[in-house]
Amino acid sequence: MTQRVRSNPDGRLWEVQRRISWTRPAMADQFEHDLAAGYVSGIAMLGILAVLILFVVFWTPTNVVIPPWFVLLLLLVLLLLPMLWAVQRPWVITAATDGEYWEGIVRGMAAARDEMYRIVDDLETKGYPNEPHGPLTRVR
Repeated sequence: MTQRVRSNPDGRLWEVQRRISWTRPAMADQFEHDLAAGYVSGIAMLGILAVLILFVVFWTPTNVVIPPWFVLLLLLVLLLLPMLWAVQRPWVITAATDGEYWEGIVRGMAAARDEMYRIVDDLETKGYPNEPHGPLTRVR
């Protein structure tokens, strides 16, 4: 999502943008634990889960009756886990104008939306996109 903002103190036009980051960047406090930052481990886990589900389905005796609510519950769990994963992905927020470029990472879709609204409000009132403890850092 991109939003254009005109700052009141100096009249500059800022472009604030947020986008999902599919590769997980290594943060300073998570660097030692970030061994598999790509999507390979997720695909491997999905493959293992598919093999286990097929194992249970094909090894079930024919006279066992599986209630429909149980199948719906399994489908709900299988759809809920990827949704939770996608919602908690890191988001990259950028604020750019002529001569300045700020960038930061926020974890979670709702937190990224709230942070973007706060940055837009700061730009409109103060003229700069970051309070002292915000996620944005000046790149150039």
